[in-house]
Amino acid sequence: MRTENSATPPTGIAVGGAAAPRTAPGTPAGNPAETPAPPALPVPGAPRSDRGTLLAVLGVVAFSLTLPSTVWGLESFGPWSLVTVRTVLAALLSGGCLLALRVPFPDRRQWLGLAVVALGVVVGFPLLTTLALETSSTAHAAVVIGLLPLTTAGYASLRTGHRPSRTFWAAALAGAAVVVGFTVQQSGGALSLADLYLFGALLLCAAGYGEGGRLAREMPGWQVTGWALIGCLPLALAGSAVALSFEPVRLTAHGVLGIGWVVVGSTFFGLYVWYRGMASIGIARASQLQLAQPMLTLLWSVLLLGEHVTPAAPLAAGAVLVCIAVTQRAGRR
Repeated sequence: MRTENSATPPTGIAVGGAAAPRTAPGTPAGNPAETPAPPALPVPGAPRSDRGTLLAVLGVVAFSLTLPSTVWGLESFGPWSLVTVRTVLAALLSGGCLLALRVPFPDRRQWLGLAVVALGVVVGFPLLTTLALETSSTAHAAVVIGLLPLTTAGYASLRTGHRPSRTFWAAALAGAAVVVGFTVQQSGGALSLADLYLFGALLLCAAGYGEGGRLAREMPGWQVTGWALIGCLPLALAGSAVALSFEPVRLTAHGVLGIGWVVVGSTFFGLYVWYRGMASIGIARASQLQLAQPMLTLLWSVLLLGEHVTPAAPLAAGAVLVCIAVTQRAGRR
């Protein structure tokens, strides 16, 4: 993996001994106001909008497999063991990359944002959704994914001061309403302890996504994920030691594949491409691509878990795709 930085490219600064800029004939020397400015050069490898959208889409696909993979992981691990072990393994993977590439420590001002990322997407969301999936189906848990784009955009708006258009918000609210209505109808609409876990996960993850997208403009997305995981490593090591002593481990093929995906696919690769995508196209626009995530999760729940989905799914998916198209168009204006 090659170190790359998505921050604003540095500008050239004259130092002692450098040649003075050449002035055009007739231009008074020593008058910087009349000296022609050098043309702006393109930044090699700078992400374009279409590339950022592609990266965000890859993140959504990776995240859509998280809940089914967690269900598989629960076949081998208890909920606390699954979350702490996955955090330890992902932190070791990220730490190895950071060490091999000799990446410098983040600035002190960046650690607060990294702490929010760690609390939201490394610990909070995985733990609360895992606890919810002990008593809830994957279809019911998709409610939190349906609301996540709206809460992420709301957090980003409050955090950065950016105000998306009314069209953007109308389409976002419509898409969220479709997703929530569909998934709640699928699960019978009953409220339970699992719902409290899911809404708590929703709020924490929105903050983690918002801060991660902001930090990904200052450092590569994989470093945002890596440093957040490293910050959680001491707590995760202690937690896994305690959890594994109380929760039995019964390794199965599904269990190994499940924890393998949530470590490599969701926590490492997924967050890397997701934060890069958000840094390129903006937090609000990227978050609306997640409106398709519940439908993808429902698809995986049928294919991988054998859950039953009613014929209303294609209709809901079509309505969500229309809302995504509207938000993307509104975001480009």
